[in-house]
Amino acid sequence: MLNKPTPTLNSVPFRAANFSSLIEALDYAAQGDTGANFYSGKGELYAALGYAQLREEAIAIAQRLLGLGLEKGDRVALVAETHPDFLSLFFGCQYAGMVPVALPIVANLSGHSAYVEHLRGLLENCDAKIVASSPDFLTIVEEASRNLDLRFTGDLAKLSAMPVADVELPTIKPDDVAYIQYTSGSTCFPRGVVITQRSVMSNLGGIVRDGLKLRESDRFLSWLPFYHDMGMVGLVLVPMASQTSVDYLETREFVKRPRMWLRLMSETGATISFSPAFGYQLCMSRLRPGQAAEYDLSRWRIAGVGAEMIRPVTLERFSRTLKDSGFNKKAFLSCYGMAEASLAISFAPLDERPRTDWIDIEQIARCGKAMPINNSTPESRVKGFMLCGKPLPEYDVEIRGEQGEVLQERHCGVIYVRGQSVMSGYYNAPDKTAETLSSDGWLDTGDLGYMLDGQLVIIGRKKDLIIINGRNISPQDIEYVAEKQPEIRLGDALAFAVPASDDSETSVLVVEYRETDTEKRTELRERLSMQIRQEIGVDCFVELVPINTLPSTSSGKPSRSKARLQFLERIKDHEEAQGAVA
Repeated sequence: MLNKPTPTLNSVPFRAANFSSLIEALDYAAQGDTGANFYSGKGELYAALGYAQLREEAIAIAQRLLGLGLEKGDRVALVAETHPDFLSLFFGCQYAGMVPVALPIVANLSGHSAYVEHLRGLLENCDAKIVASSPDFLTIVEEASRNLDLRFTGDLAKLSAMPVADVELPTIKPDDVAYIQYTSGSTCFPRGVVITQRSVMSNLGGIVRDGLKLRESDRFLSWLPFYHDMGMVGLVLVPMASQTSVDYLETREFVKRPRMWLRLMSETGATISFSPAFGYQLCMSRLRPGQAAEYDLSRWRIAGVGAEMIRPVTLERFSRTLKDSGFNKKAFLSCYGMAEASLAISFAPLDERPRTDWIDIEQIARCGKAMPINNSTPESRVKGFMLCGKPLPEYDVEIRGEQGEVLQERHCGVIYVRGQSVMSGYYNAPDKTAETLSSDGWLDTGDLGYMLDGQLVIIGRKKDLIIINGRNISPQDIEYVAEKQPEIRLGDALAFAVPASDDSETSVLVVEYRETDTEKRTELRERLSMQIRQEIGVDCFVELVPINTLPSTSSGKPSRSKARLQFLERIKDHEEAQGAVA
């Protein structure tokens, strides 16, 4: 590894990701001086990997992969730790013509055995031929891959000791598969999204040229996991394809020390960083009065926000809290995307304050229209949605109703997109592919939204909708009622629907609550039930559970589908226990 940070400025003419493949992009970036830097949780630089060195290591790895008797197109599973070895292995697969598959690090799974089982399921699903990890995860990987027909299991050091194949590296074509990206699994078991070289390069070009309008003086910083589409495509592939330096902080270190994000933004002079909204919220929760002035965030040009529902109040509070650091609220850039579209679908306009559409949520529930509020709209029915910008030029976008009809502005429906960046399908899942991707290339995103002034507005997931007496109710609206209570933190409540005894549905709200006093717990349940009835107009069963109970996806998003299954399991166990007592 290099012993010093790579420079911010490059020594080759800037090219905005206009390459035919990832290896062509890396071949070009390797002629310059930029690369990736890796920081510990204490903010200390422990590794610097220039793109020139990355290319050299990747080619050596490719030759060893081919020496294992693997063929072009074989899947190579990689535990996606934020570490230089992952980048070397990922790009080694690119030069070998093999398909890297990023496996998640443990993230809110219920213990060691659950993580091992999850990894094994992914290895089987993608038909991995080999699996590699850092030494830290090797024991778990060996346990997960036991009795699987693999050619190799180990770390980079073990692979580096393998023989080199005396063969030429394969030619990489635009229609070759570049990688498989697993979805976060918020509504089902993760699906392996198949992305070709053509698709990812098209998306990288749109991000660099149209979404971010990158400058040669830009520098990235990221704490996002490499196994997530925003972390991998947005903060690994985008910097490389634009010959831009990037600084990395491991995700778990960010969660433990979120202010380190701000410190590194100050010290490295980074201009671009992205986060789901909860990352900004977490930073605010750890800042004490007066600490904002310790940071210099005046160079933070783009503070991207996406990957989950964006609450306007979160961005407003962050910019207000960090006012003394020089942070400019115009840096906020809301965006919309998904793994099935490689990554990005739309970006809000640059250098403008985030735009919020304040609407009457009752009108969405009753007639499917996002109607602006007026002076007579009750406060309990007011909700703000962020505008996520116009789609990138490559995309066609339609909002469709229940019968497949294209809807007009402010009419809410399912978002469909078509473009070169869209996946070729889900790996080993032809039925799911057919459900999601039409023969003429239209992708059913599964997201609900509407158009306003040519911009996309996202309001939730289709599968998360709670339907009561013909009304479509967003679970976020019920969760927001809970999060307004002083005892409940942001993200500590999940709402969903379960079957009722009369074959209809009833709404359930599960809330993490550490208080053990019976009277206080009863008072909170009754207060929540009453306010949900008053503000949303539905009856809701409220369950209080211990902290760290609510499940998340591998990328940290709340999983309502898993919470629903866990709730039904608890009800079943309770009923069986009652029957045993009787």
